[in-house]
Amino acid sequence: MQEIELTKVLIGGVSQNQAYFESDMTELAELVKANKMTVVGDIRQNLERSVAATYFGSGKLLDIRQLAEENDAHTLVVNDELSPSQIRNLEQELKMTLLDRTGLILAIFANRAQSREAKAQVQIARLQYELPRLRVGEQANLMQQGGGPGFANRGSGETKLEMSQRTIKNKISQLRHELKTLEVAQQTKRAQRERAEIPTVALVGYTNAGKSTTMNGLLRLFNADTTKTVFEKDMLFATLDTSVREILLPDNKKFLLSDTVGFINKLPTQLVKAFRSTLAEAANADLLIQVIDFSDPNYEEMIKVTEKTLHAMGIDDVPMIYAYNKADRKPDTEFPVETSDHDLVYAATDSASLQLLTQMITKELFADLTKVTFSIPFAAGKWVDYLNERTNVLKQDYTADGTQITAEVGPEDRQRLADYITTV
Repeated sequence: MQEIELTKVLIGGVSQNQAYFESDMTELAELVKANKMTVVGDIRQNLERSVAATYFGSGKLLDIRQLAEENDAHTLVVNDELSPSQIRNLEQELKMTLLDRTGLILAIFANRAQSREAKAQVQIARLQYELPRLRVGEQANLMQQGGGPGFANRGSGETKLEMSQRTIKNKISQLRHELKTLEVAQQTKRAQRERAEIPTVALVGYTNAGKSTTMNGLLRLFNADTTKTVFEKDMLFATLDTSVREILLPDNKKFLLSDTVGFINKLPTQLVKAFRSTLAEAANADLLIQVIDFSDPNYEEMIKVTEKTLHAMGIDDVPMIYAYNKADRKPDTEFPVETSDHDLVYAATDSASLQLLTQMITKELFADLTKVTFSIPFAAGKWVDYLNERTNVLKQDYTADGTQITAEVGPEDRQRLADYITTV
């Protein structure tokens, strides 16, 4: 099979004494790779602040031109979001295509979105990003999926159409209307789950920390139907759509587990706003599990980024387990270990780790369960079936008057079957 030649790009960044500049640049290279491009050169400059007109200083622009010529690179990807004038000036100076970090992340999201909801959210974010960057007399190539530097040419759409700001705003309004319709359907599903009184758990965290691997591990451990597993791959933003699966435990306890979109440093503001509805699963969850790549030396910064993003979305008061994943990749690290009630060191590919994580989840979710004995007459036998199907039955005996059954139940079931309680 003939290999497809990837677009050659230079990456560049201005360090303004940021503590995590090195890791940001490494991450930028991974984002380029995730967008099916290849890095052929790396340009960095130390400045107190980036140059207002051209981001880089004039001397560094000469270095970029020379490096681009040596490596036959026609695209420069920079580590920050640039102003429209900076992009215009750099393209004129360098005779290269410019893609900033925000544009790159939007491109990846546009090329990865699968569901109608995710596609609409990404397109809104991309149009908001493009709006101030339109140039007079320029044709904006804004595809239904993709468009602009780094975007794959996917699907049908508005190709090479000269769009005025009014046209773009109308398109954004139309997409928002479509999203509202989709959100109503999602809210209906959530309401049905709430009525079923099934607790919910949401996996959150930095991109590529192992959320999907954790979900799939739990599904394989407790669910016979392996077709319910979600896509997982060792790459940034492997999944964008929220997936919800039911986890049924051997003792009849069950909960809904959702796998949400991952976060990243400098996540575009447009995407934070756009994905609020997608992360409603996290906002409405009874428990969050923040999955952390413990093998990454910058994992503490990743925790800060995750919590800052959750805060920006108004998700502040949901109980959280800190799950330090990939302990198997960190030398001399013992796992699985529950270091506190809300901290776990584990490996998502390890069965014992997943069992311990499950224990922590059930301890948090089902803390209000109590052991209750019911005496249910034969005429009300439906409640015996209900308890066997919905609760952890510890003991069951038959008497002359009916069935005596001891089970772990929550407050709702205690109230529902109050007439049949004999001992608590």
